Parts: sequence; structure tokens; C-alpha cells
Amino acid sequence: MTSKTETTEGAVGEFVTAVIGGQLFGLPISRVQDVFMPERLTRVPLSPGEIAGVLNLRGRIVTVVDMRARLGLPKNDDGKPPMAVGVDLRGESYGLLIDQIGEVLKLADDGREENPVNLDPRMAKLAGGVHRLDGQLMVVLDVDRVLEIVPDMQAA
Repeated sequence: MTSKTETTEGAVGEFVTAVIGGQLFGLPISRVQDVFMPERLTRVPLSPGEIAGVLNLRGRIVTVVDMRARLGLPKNDDGKPPMAVGVDLRGESYGLLIDQIGEVLKLADDGREENPVNLDPRMAKLAGGVHRLDGQLMVVLDVDRVLEIVPDMQAA
């Protein structure tokens, strides 16, 4: 799923980093289509609270998922405009609403660990492992798990 590069040390995955509620997350770069600032978001009546709305992005209709709501975090009230990471699932475009975008990190696959037992359960169900970085933990978001929850909730 991640963009792999072979080096003398082994396979390396590339991740786009994002901050949501003060926690660092990594999205496999192969899944990221674009990064944008959502404008003119249209609310969708009767949609789950995790769906922030839809917008038109360069001629495509994009469903915007509020990652704070998905993770059970309170709304962001720091006054900064949110960012969105564009991803794709089975031909449908989605935007994951985040607090702030970071950099692209190349991390060795053998440095990736299973979810720790003490990881918040709301994060654990969306995570595909973690990387321990200098002084912080980067939770690797499993984009399929993040987006697969939406149809289940709509069917309920």
C-alpha cells in the first residue's frame, strides 16, 4: 500500500504526516491524491456527524470526512482554517479534514510496530501500526478502515 523504496537497509515506506488533535498521523503517500483547503463545504442532510459535507474540487465531487469526529475528538476551536488530504477509494474521492499538514517522511518498514495495547481504542480501529519517532508516536492511518466506516454508519 505504501510507496516502497529498496535501500541497503531494506524496504522504506513514505508517509505524508498530518496532525489531528495534537496527535501525529501518517498516511501512505501512495494513497494521497492532493492536499487542499476546503472551501464552500455543503452539508449533507441526514448524514452521519463524521461527514463534514461535500465540495467541488476541480470538477470532482469530494465527500469530506471530519477526522476529529471520526476519532471522537472535540471540535477544533483554535481559529485556524482546517486542511484536507484528498484520498481515493474505489473511484470515489474523499477529503480527510485535518488540523495541519506536515512533511513527507521516509521510514524503514522494519521500524513499523503493531498498535500498542494502550493506544486509544478509537485510534486503534483506524490505525495500521505505529512508528516511534524522536519524542513522539506517529500513528499510521489505514485509509481503507477510515473510509469503510462511513457506509456502515449510513446503512444503520
